[in-house]
Amino acid sequence: MKFTFEEIAKATDAQIIRCKDNSAFFGISTDTRKIKPDELYLPLKGENFDGHNFIEKAVKDGVQGYFTGDKNLISDDAKYILYVEDTLTAYLKLASYYKTKIHPVTIAITGSSGKTTTKEMTACVAEQKYKIHKSILNHNNEIGLCETMLSMPEDTEVLIVEMGMRGPGEIELLSKYAKPDIAIIANTGSAHIGRLGSVENIAKAKCEITKYLRPEGILLAHDTDLIKSTNTYEGQTVYLGLECKDLKDIQLNSSSCEFVYKNQKYKLNVEGRHNIQNALFAINAGYVLGIAPDLIAKGLQNYKPIEKRWEIINIGGYKIINDSYNSNPESLKAAISTFLATQKSPRMLVLGDMGELGKYEQTYHKEIGEFLNQYDDVKVITVGELAKYIIKGLSPEKQSEAVSFEDNKSAAEYILKNIPSCTVMLFKASRFMKFEEIIKELEKQ
Repeated sequence: MKFTFEEIAKATDAQIIRCKDNSAFFGISTDTRKIKPDELYLPLKGENFDGHNFIEKAVKDGVQGYFTGDKNLISDDAKYILYVEDTLTAYLKLASYYKTKIHPVTIAITGSSGKTTTKEMTACVAEQKYKIHKSILNHNNEIGLCETMLSMPEDTEVLIVEMGMRGPGEIELLSKYAKPDIAIIANTGSAHIGRLGSVENIAKAKCEITKYLRPEGILLAHDTDLIKSTNTYEGQTVYLGLECKDLKDIQLNSSSCEFVYKNQKYKLNVEGRHNIQNALFAINAGYVLGIAPDLIAKGLQNYKPIEKRWEIINIGGYKIINDSYNSNPESLKAAISTFLATQKSPRMLVLGDMGELGKYEQTYHKEIGEFLNQYDDVKVITVGELAKYIIKGLSPEKQSEAVSFEDNKSAAEYILKNIPSCTVMLFKASRFMKFEEIIKELEKQ
C-alpha cells in the first residue's frame, strides 16, 4: 500500500526533517535487502539488531527517504526524512491508520495453543461470503501485525489476525492497534509459563485481547473456569467447549472427524477432538458474520492443516503424522490422545523437548510419561535433554521399551534400523527441535 508523504507524517505523528514533495507517494519497507526506490525505509530495533545501522546503506542504494529515531542520523543525500521517538510505534500507527481507511470487520485470535488452526479454519469459513485477508503462518507479533494490515487489499471485508505473546502487555498492544470486532481466546494452558510464572498470569495475558475489543463486539472464549474468572470484558461473551449441549454425534476417524452442532452436520478433514474445539470458534465467528450454517460447513470442509500441523507424510512405508510446529503439555496430550484413538498398530510416538516451561520443565515432561501410562501398544522414543524425562514418567515395564536420543540424526538412524516400515508415527516437539531433520534423514534412505 502507498501513501502520500503527508499522510505518512500525520499517521505516524512524525516530525518532518526534510521533504522534497509533500504529495509524493511511498510504500514502507523495514528490510534494506528488499526495499524498492518508491519506498521509505523504516528501521526497527530488536534484541540483537538495530535497523538504524543500515540507513546509510539504504540511501546509497537509492532509497529516497527514511524514518529515524535518532536526530543525529541525517543523510545529506536523502530527500525525505521523518523523525519519530519510536519506529515500531510509528509502524503500528501507520498500519492502524490504513486499517481504519479500509474498515474491515476484524477478528483477532489468541490462545496457548490452537490459535493458528483456529485462524485458518475461521478464514475458510469467512471466505465463503467475504473477501478476506489473514496473518500468514505465525506472523503474530507487532511486526507481523503491521505487515499483515499493510499488505491488506483495499477491497478486504474481513481481516483475521493471530496474536501471540512473549510476556504481559504484548497482546494488549496488538489489540490497541488492531481494534478487533470479534476476539477469540482459543484456550489457556502452560505455554510460556517460564516467562509468566503461572497459568493465572497466562490467562490474564490472553484476556488482554479484550482491552481494545469494541464495546459492541463479541468475545468467543474457551469454556474454562480459569478464563471465566479472568475475563473482564463487559460486552457480549460466548463460552465454547466440547461439553456444550448443542454439540452432538461426534465421530472420530483416522483422517477426519464429524459432528453435529446446533442441528448442522460438520466434517473436518483432520482428526482430533481438539480440532472440533477449534472449529466451534470458527463456526460461531461465522454466525457473527451472518454466514449460513451450510456455507460454514462447506468452509470447514475446505480446511487443510498447514505445514507441520498434523501433516501426513509417507516415506518408504512409514506413515508420519508431523505435528512438530510447536508443543506444550496441553497440545501434546491432545495430539497423543487423537493419535492413539485413530491410528492402528504398529504405532510409535517420537517426542521432543517442549520449550518455555520455566523451572518446572522437567516435571512437565515427566507428567507426559505418566499420562502415557494409561495407553498400551505404543512405542515411545524421545529426542532432547528434556524429553528424556518423559521416559522417567513411564511405568517400569514401559520404560524398558522406550528409547532416548540426544539428536535427530541418531533418532532417524534408530528408526531406519529397528522400526518396521508399516509403522505409523507421531512427531511432536517444539519448533526449535527441528524435527524436519529426522524426516529428511528418513527420506535420504
